[in-house]
Amino acid sequence: MLSNQLEAYRTVQKTTLSGRELEASVLTKAALSLQQCQNNWDTPDRDILLEKAVKYNQTVWTFFQSELSKPDNPLPKKLRENIISLGLFVDKQIIQILAFPSPDKLSIIVNINLNLAAGLRGSPG
Repeated sequence: MLSNQLEAYRTVQKTTLSGRELEASVLTKAALSLQQCQNNWDTPDRDILLEKAVKYNQTVWTFFQSELSKPDNPLPKKLRENIISLGLFVDKQIIQILAFPSPDKLSIIVNINLNLAAGLRGSPG
């Protein structure tokens, strides 16, 4: 029952959030999933949690890079280029995490995601 209520809330939230709020929410979720891995690094299911969190982060950043690469994207060109560069940096960090897992390596992506989310919300990081 609670699961159905939570899913209903998430559905309503997705349909009522603005584009920026939705992007901030997705980045925050991605950061928190990595942070959960970091905080529970020594648990037996770490590899499963890490894989899920990393895949989610990859999906988020791939989507951003794809949207920002479109010629009709309304953001200023320089801002698009900067965020795409940031996405490429995140991609490299994710590859490093997958190749040589370490909880310390997650911090940079968590910080990037949370700071970008804060910027989208118009609040200080």
